[in-house]
Amino acid sequence: MAEQLTFDLPVRTSRDRGDFFIAESNAVALAAVERWKDWPGRKMVLTGPDGSGKSHLVEVWATLSGAEIVPASALPDTETAALAGRSVAVEDADRVAGDDEAEAALFHLHNLVLAEGGAVLFTSRAAPSRWGLDLPDLASRIEGTPMVALSPPDDALISAVLVKLFDDRQIAVAPNLIAYLAPRLPRSLAAAQDFVMRLDALALAEKRDVTRALAARLLDSEGGEGS
Repeated sequence: MAEQLTFDLPVRTSRDRGDFFIAESNAVALAAVERWKDWPGRKMVLTGPDGSGKSHLVEVWATLSGAEIVPASALPDTETAALAGRSVAVEDADRVAGDDEAEAALFHLHNLVLAEGGAVLFTSRAAPSRWGLDLPDLASRIEGTPMVALSPPDDALISAVLVKLFDDRQIAVAPNLIAYLAPRLPRSLAAAQDFVMRLDALALAEKRDVTRALAARLLDSEGGEGS
């Protein structure tokens, strides 16, 4: 039998403040980001495990502050001088540890942005004291930065995100599907997004609606919890 062709509809995604769902795991961090003009020293470290929503919160802050978003991996190739006087979010800043060029670039960016009146938001998976930075001057500046943490998303937040993910894909689902999936998926917003994408692809391939039964089959095939 010939392989079934599938046609994906455009996915309408939005990461505005209005699409940021408030839950116990992120309320404190969101409040800190919204009060960014009051940050001591005009800087903040946002920590949280992968999939906890750091990138979405960075985009919320960028909208509020007009900040430029720079992945830490791009720092060695970033024209630091062009960011003078601007606010900057450095994503995955902990990953510069052990890379002399990246650590030096982060050090110069930190000093230049703050000296010119900008603000800096760093994201990381752990507290700065655990980054393992080799450059002493950078370590002292980062470790002296106020920190706010995101916790892994709870069922309520996973549920809200699932509803949005299905809506972005223009998929109407029954409430019992959301209630079924929320406690069974990994505590990660990225994992929820990945599962919805694969569930949509499976439904398209089989020309079926997205249902609880289909979701259970996909979970079972991946060694997840069934029924």
